[in-house]
Amino acid sequence: MSTTTAPAVPTATDVRAAAERIAPHARRTPVLRTEIDGRPLTLKLEQLQLTGAFKLRGALNALMGGEPAERVITASGGNHGLGVATAARILGVRATVYVPETVPAAKAEPLMATGAEIVRVGEHYAVAAEAALERADAEGVRYLHAFDDALVVAGQGTVGLEVAADAPECDSIVVAVGGGGLAAGVRLGAEGRRVVAVEPEGCQSMHAALAADHPVRTPVDSVASSALGAATLGRVPFEVLRANPVTPALVSDAEIISAQTRLWQEFRIATEPAAAVPFAAWLAGRVPGENPCLVVCGANADWRLSG
Repeated sequence: MSTTTAPAVPTATDVRAAAERIAPHARRTPVLRTEIDGRPLTLKLEQLQLTGAFKLRGALNALMGGEPAERVITASGGNHGLGVATAARILGVRATVYVPETVPAAKAEPLMATGAEIVRVGEHYAVAAEAALERADAEGVRYLHAFDDALVVAGQGTVGLEVAADAPECDSIVVAVGGGGLAAGVRLGAEGRRVVAVEPEGCQSMHAALAADHPVRTPVDSVASSALGAATLGRVPFEVLRANPVTPALVSDAEIISAQTRLWQEFRIATEPAAAVPFAAWLAGRVPGENPCLVVCGANADWRLSG
């Protein structure tokens, strides 16, 4: 039994359908309007999502919008797995989640608390994903990809739809990029706003794919790799981004860490490194526009380990 099909490419209409579908279960996260150094800034506080990250949106939409399933297998650096496991628990579906052996405790602990089966394999997401897909194929179980799935992309796009509705004055939306699901979805849901897609210098799957005109395997080496460590941009996100261009940007690990610290100092927002990537780009002057909205995408970092 085949567990995968040729990926469809989602549209803005699919994002709007996803918003209606997941509304009973996902939290509509707030926006915070503020100013730093005389510059206006809006933050989309997606770290306040039920699972501490935006990934719940795509997982809910995939499980609710696809063919009904009693069981699902997925792979994740942590946040997608937590989203799938939580969505599965809400909807009465059994979930198996493959994660890298390096998954942070702040992601592993709540993941185990969902009751899902957890399997640790390899050092990076790509290794865990390969093992999960092999098992799904062998057992004839649906495999739910972290970002290369039209329903997942549409679900993530509801972040952009909410920004457009709740902060209509913002002229751009800034997101971090791993496998491209959030960037592609938000681009579809942004209702004409510029989307700035930011990657760590050590994880450039989107930059490499756009340069080659197709997804290519890239190195993974960043402080934010537990969330943004996709070695290859998803085919579905790539097709969306090729047809609907975004503004790309890069930030260094030092800039990410500095931005993470400043989010805490300025707003008492405790984030994982990936969630500080848009703020890092903004602080570095790499975000065009007068009034951007930065998506603070996740808070699954163990701040108990800091001093």
